[in-house]
Amino acid sequence: FRRVLFRSRTEAEAGRLLERLEGWELSGGRIAKTYTFKDYYQATAFVNATAWISHREDHHPDIVLGYNRCRVEYVTHAINGLSENDFICAAKLDRLFEL
Repeated sequence: FRRVLFRSRTEAEAGRLLERLEGWELSGGRIAKTYTFKDYYQATAFVNATAWISHREDHHPDIVLGYNRCRVEYVTHAINGLSENDFICAAKLDRLFEL
């Protein structure tokens, strides 16, 4: 079961949902955000927690890890576009980052 919000229709639809997420951007049909940390250990811990949270949602983002930063990109590959699940996962990561 996938909660499909839209299939790459308009950026306006994504824009309305992005307004609810701080720091996320629409980039190449995906939503993306870069998180910054104190050091590599914290960045790696966030990547591991992101993987766990995303897997629990049956979703798998693209993640790029650097020394003190992590870029996360969500897109629903099954529909080649954005779904509600992309935005749900993004909101959950923002809550995790606040801890």
